[in-house]
Amino acid sequence: MAEYTIVTDSTTDLPPSLVKELGLKVIPLCYIMEGKNYLNIPGGGAMAEPTFYQKLRNGATSTTTQVNSEEFIAEFTPILERGEDVLYIAFSSGLSGTCQSAYVAKQQLEQSFPQRRIEIFDSLCASMGEGLFVYLAASQKNRGASLDEVLDWMKENVQKLCHWFTVDDLNHLKRGGRISTATALVGTMLGIKPVMHVDGEGHLIPVSKVRGRKQSLDALVKRMQETAINPAEQTVFISHGDCLADAEYVANEVRAKLGVQKIVINFIGPVIGAHSGPGTVALFFLGRER
Repeated sequence: MAEYTIVTDSTTDLPPSLVKELGLKVIPLCYIMEGKNYLNIPGGGAMAEPTFYQKLRNGATSTTTQVNSEEFIAEFTPILERGEDVLYIAFSSGLSGTCQSAYVAKQQLEQSFPQRRIEIFDSLCASMGEGLFVYLAASQKNRGASLDEVLDWMKENVQKLCHWFTVDDLNHLKRGGRISTATALVGTMLGIKPVMHVDGEGHLIPVSKVRGRKQSLDALVKRMQETAINPAEQTVFISHGDCLADAEYVANEVRAKLGVQKIVINFIGPVIGAHSGPGTVALFFLGRER
C-alpha cells in the first residue's frame, strides 16, 4: 500500500497539538488587516487570535484570500517527490475558490508525477466542521486505512457532518453580504440572534432566529439533540470567536444532555472570523443529516 499524506487548509481551525498528532500538512490561507498580510497558521501565527478579535471590536476590518494553484504546487511537490500520494481535504467550494485552485494544481502535477496519486476531496465544510471531518478521516488513516478506504469513508459521511452556529454581532454578516442592512439594524435593536448552518452544498444558510444570547446557544444544543448519531460515543468540536465562556456553556450542555465525553474547543481562526466576527459560537458533530 502506497504511503500518503493528508493535506488540508488552516480554515480547519485545528489546534497545533492535533495537527501534530494527526500528522497533517496544513496550508495557510491569508488575511489582510490594517494594510498588512498575515498567514492564518494554526495557533495564531504572527497575530494571536484574541488580538485579531479585539481589533475587530475596535472597528478594524479584515479581508481574506484563497490559496492559488502555484501555492498548491509548492506544497504538494515535496510530498510527491518523496514517493507519497496526496489526499487533499478542501475548504468548502461553497464558500471559497480554494478547492478549484487545487484541481488546477493537480492537473499540472499529474503530468510531472504520473506514477503518483493526487486526490482532492471537497469537504463542503468550514471552520472546525472541516476540522472535525479531517480529524475523523485522519484517524481512519492512523488506524491503517488505505487512501481508498479513507475516500470511501468521506463519501459516506460528508453529508453527516453537522455545522450549527450563532453570531453575536449581525454587522459582520451584513458586511459579508449574508444579511441586509435593514435586517442587521432591526435584529440588533431587538436582540435577535440568527441560528445558521452549512448545508449539503457547503453554503452558509440562515435557519432560524431567536431572541437573546442564551437562547441562541441553547438552540445549537437542541439541533444536536434532534439529529446526532450516538452522541455519547462521538468526539465533538466547538469553535468560538473569542468568547470561551459561551463555548464552554455549550460544551457543558452537550455533556449534560447528550452524554458526550470528548469535546475539543478552539478559536475560530482569522480567515473564518473575518466574516463571522467576535462572539460567534459553532457546534460540530455527526448527525443523520446536515
